[in-house]
Amino acid sequence: MGSGPPLVCVPGGPGQAVEYLGELGGLSGSRTLILLDNRGTGASGVPADPATYRVDRLVDDVEVLRRHLGLDRIDLFGHSASGGTCLLYAAWHPRRLHRLVLVAPSLRVVGLPSDLEVDRVLARRAHEPWHAAAVTALHAEPTSPQESEQYRRQAAPLLYGRWDQAAQAQAEAEPAQFAPAATDGFYEGFQPDPTLPARLAELTAPTLLLAGEYDIWPTAAAVRRLAELFGTVELVTQPESGHFPWVDDPAAFVASVESFLAG
Repeated sequence: MGSGPPLVCVPGGPGQAVEYLGELGGLSGSRTLILLDNRGTGASGVPADPATYRVDRLVDDVEVLRRHLGLDRIDLFGHSASGGTCLLYAAWHPRRLHRLVLVAPSLRVVGLPSDLEVDRVLARRAHEPWHAAAVTALHAEPTSPQESEQYRRQAAPLLYGRWDQAAQAQAEAEPAQFAPAATDGFYEGFQPDPTLPARLAELTAPTLLLAGEYDIWPTAAAVRRLAELFGTVELVTQPESGHFPWVDDPAAFVASVESFLAG
């Protein structure tokens, strides 16, 4: 959707349909967003081999998509869990990457903790009326699928900078967007590549890491640790934003990403 140079967008979750990215806060005004439903999610078919749900195997799908589009190099966007897919793509196909945008990326593929200084982040939200119930739900141990869904709903405000109508609508739509098999298979049998940090240090493609000030996974402090692995990287922390910064402050988000892509 949209118009302008193409931006290949890979959704997170893991196992979530790409529809939750929407138009990325209006980024479609300057970019043609090519929105990929990972295998087994959204409009994509269920694979015969469930092992292909794995984060490193999904890299192959991104490369096949690049060839299908007839692009020598791509601008690549990853959010949350797909940050891992995109980091691996950057390491394995560096010459096919023009620019890389990672928003609230998962750090599991590089073996870094995602919750650095999380207590400090949670404390900043203590004045919110929903805070106590949300933090309790965040740390609760569900004993049934019903309890798990109840805790997810109660903790949801922690993922947003403002628990407003837009945030509530996105959180309400989430359960129907997940494909359990794709979620469960994303890290099944995955082992981190010990050469990945060295490959990222050699990456020449410009990279933007964008974190939300209020995000709890990954925290902005954790994303700063990821930035240290790159030789060349631009790091942006969006104020008063959570895990979905294009929902919390669309104008600030689009300005940061557009500026980077146009640079």
